[in-house]
Amino acid sequence: MGKETLPVVNNNGHIIEISDGLVRQREHIILRDVNINIKPGEFVYLIGRVGSGKSSLLKTFYGDLPFPEGYGFVAGFRLKRLRNKDLPYLRRKMGIVFQDFQLLTDRNVYDNLLFVLKATGWKDQKEMDHQVRDVLSKVDMVHKGYKMPHQLSGGEQQRIGIARSLLNTPDLILADEPTGNLDPDTSDDLLELLHAICKEGKTVVMATHNYGLIKKFPGRTIRCENTRLTESTQEEIDFDQLIE
Repeated sequence: MGKETLPVVNNNGHIIEISDGLVRQREHIILRDVNINIKPGEFVYLIGRVGSGKSSLLKTFYGDLPFPEGYGFVAGFRLKRLRNKDLPYLRRKMGIVFQDFQLLTDRNVYDNLLFVLKATGWKDQKEMDHQVRDVLSKVDMVHKGYKMPHQLSGGEQQRIGIARSLLNTPDLILADEPTGNLDPDTSDDLLELLHAICKEGKTVVMATHNYGLIKKFPGRTIRCENTRLTESTQEEIDFDQLIE
């Protein structure tokens, strides 16, 4: 249990810090010379074209891709030193929201969330019940706990995805194109929810290629382009352009 008491920030006060990093999938280099610092409570967008490295960078953060070069720190863990047995502890420090929801289709919303708690070591049924109801309340979905995933709209399924990401009270939320399958109005609702979660003290890193959302809901913006990361100010972003 000592793993869970690690400080979530490093000596520089960052919840994420990468210096001179390399992101790769097997022999294919996705991003090089990666330098990024994120403080607790920030809302950060990762933007760029499909295939530019946004998802790969997030996968590096949660240990799905190896970190072969440079200094990497995420939520209390050094990426280069990560072993398979460390991954569950790292991922308890973060919540991950996927574009395609990834809900289990053979059980209702409540049991989807219960499954995650059991898989991450929760034992007490009363505590689990309270936690499920608490996260459903945070996303205004308490009344949908008995529904099967196919009975929910896309926006409702993504709200459940966000609720799932909050189950272990993480310090960090990683969202990979969470509005990619949603209509504009529903996307706006989801962004309002994510920004509200950020204001409660969570750090949110969201990959998106929808510049319109960033215009409506400003945040720090980092661009993935030509195997490099660059920071973009609001003034530098062409908000009339949607990168597909």
